[in-house]
Amino acid sequence: MPTISSRLQRGLSLAVSVVALAAVAWWISKQAAPRFPADLGGYAWLLAALGVYAVALAARGWRWHRIMRLGEIPHERADAYRLTLVGYMGNNVLPARGGEVLRIAILGARTTAKRRTVLGSIIAERILDAAVLAVLFALLTWVGVAGAPAGQWPAAVAAVGLALSGIALASYLALRRRGRFHHFQAKTAVVTRALKVFAHAEGLLLGSLSAAIWCCEGITLLLVGRALGLELGFLEATLMIVLASLFAAIPAAPGYAGTFDAGLVLGLNAVGIEGGTAVGFVLLTRFVMFVPVTLAGLGVFFHSYRGVGLRRREPLATPEPHRAMATSQR
Repeated sequence: MPTISSRLQRGLSLAVSVVALAAVAWWISKQAAPRFPADLGGYAWLLAALGVYAVALAARGWRWHRIMRLGEIPHERADAYRLTLVGYMGNNVLPARGGEVLRIAILGARTTAKRRTVLGSIIAERILDAAVLAVLFALLTWVGVAGAPAGQWPAAVAAVGLALSGIALASYLALRRRGRFHHFQAKTAVVTRALKVFAHAEGLLLGSLSAAIWCCEGITLLLVGRALGLELGFLEATLMIVLASLFAAIPAAPGYAGTFDAGLVLGLNAVGIEGGTAVGFVLLTRFVMFVPVTLAGLGVFFHSYRGVGLRRREPLATPEPHRAMATSQR
């Protein structure tokens, strides 16, 4: 039975979406009818956008796989890719980012690791994404891309927050090496095991990969613009996906209803795109980045995980010795 706090959170998320959707609907009412690709060339650009976005999703799956390896979570690599799609599907159709709950529940039934440890790997993913988004947002703002539509102070807040987080992490690790926080570490080790990525050399690689993923999503928007005959620059398109993703971080209804769109509208206004072209851009972006991955995630869920229960699957209980050794050496 949902608790009062969970019901309150869902109510607030719904309220945020209603307000954001109302604002976007008001904006759309002031524009011309949506414009869509006029020829086969435009639809070819849309197919290219789908392909680039698929690459970004595959990179996210590989990143999660590496995070779980570093966190010593026994798993099949294919599950990292498939459950990334399932997670996106769940976030798009279920409340309270239900896709993450699906990932934890399904993988928890297929590994000997505790579900709290799987949760830790997802937290590590989200922290990587948030940190890279903060860096990109600050850099694009300071460079003055599209006139810095969000203003200078949010970029400064993001940069200071990121710097303070880095200092706090470095201080914690230094004190841990001196034997401090032993009790805290023992209490939270199950969840924080995957967070060792931030103290590992591979963390830099995964951080760079995260930046490449966001750039791929920026290129996705650039190609959507090409489908409508827009000459968006790479930095402008990247700023748009950064703004949309930051807005999408605000708790909202499934599919980031209203918040993601509001971020896109802010970016479109900043680069001077309006009218039916802007409305068409929002709708096509919604289609490219939400519809195919939701359908693919549903297909994977019913094909690969329909019979997965809550009990753990025994074949993954103990990895073969040579595989375990190989994993520890990576």
